[in-house]
Amino acid sequence: MPSSHSPVRLAITLGDVAGVGPEVVVRSLDILMRDSAWLRGEIQAVVVGCSRAVEQTARRLGLAREVVALSTPCAAASEMIGVWSPDGRSLADVPPGRAEARAGAAAHDWLRAAARAALAGTVDAIVTAPLSKLGLSLAGISFPGHTEILADECGIEQVAMMLYLPPGAPMVAGHSLSVAHATLHTSLASVPRQLTPQRVLETIELVDRFLRQIGEPGTIGVCALNPHAGEDGLFGDEETRVIAPAVAEARQRGIVVVGPLPADTLLKSAVEGRYHGVVAMYHDQGHIALKLIGFHRAVNVTLGLPIIRTSPSQGTAYDIAGCGLADPSGMISAIETAIQLARTRQKREGAVATTGECSP
Repeated sequence: MPSSHSPVRLAITLGDVAGVGPEVVVRSLDILMRDSAWLRGEIQAVVVGCSRAVEQTARRLGLAREVVALSTPCAAASEMIGVWSPDGRSLADVPPGRAEARAGAAAHDWLRAAARAALAGTVDAIVTAPLSKLGLSLAGISFPGHTEILADECGIEQVAMMLYLPPGAPMVAGHSLSVAHATLHTSLASVPRQLTPQRVLETIELVDRFLRQIGEPGTIGVCALNPHAGEDGLFGDEETRVIAPAVAEARQRGIVVVGPLPADTLLKSAVEGRYHGVVAMYHDQGHIALKLIGFHRAVNVTLGLPIIRTSPSQGTAYDIAGCGLADPSGMISAIETAIQLARTRQKREGAVATTGECSP
């Protein structure tokens, strides 16, 4: 069991400085740092990004919280927001409200730096503020998003993007709900080509492992790709050719799983409590359902990584960036989920404290 001398250490990336990332990070930390667990040092956080941008944001929001620049990814005193800039670059002059190459490159580099800190054991989890896929592209970066960048940094081929609704979310019957995706950021036209029995099976296994790790094992429902689950082949054969074999193999491996089932009715049943986990075939199939019932509570969790990574489900919201209107609820939920997962890992591994640069 981890003791009070084994704090949970978080690295929180600033994301795209032209979006709402700086605002939701600063607002979230200002709120959470008033909690007794943070004040006692049981939870420590460092922001990975530009300290001047964070300081400007805090002033613009009228917050008295002190911002301090750090030379290493170690947390500052509990009443301060510590910011570590791995390369010392300043983006305080980047205007809010539109994607640009400098902001995209910085968001990419800060994400990789946070991941390296987690891989080294310096931090226990990373929480990522929104970045812009267009900003990445303008910077000449070929990866379409957080998930793919982290998989590359960690040297992992099979990962899954999952939206997680913690217990107590409105409209969900009494437990958490996890919806993972068999494909990542890709065009809808390419989804059938990317789906294979092995890919669907691996996603089922990742969801099952996650549910067991958080102490909520339960039935997993697997979505069909086509309307009416293909209607016996009238609307496509992916259900019988790809998805059903994966479900059958998962059952052989001891996983409690059903499917493929029509996505509309399956997701309704999941919300009502029949399934704790769902495997969707593509991005919007799972995202629309979860965001409808819990946009400000849903947390993005990357499955399959050797590190813990969470993120709010919101995007850069350029239309309100710099206006002081961004809701920090999603970032707070992402931070709280990262803490929960880190504590669960500490208990499971019997860790007193992970050896790393910032160990007490």
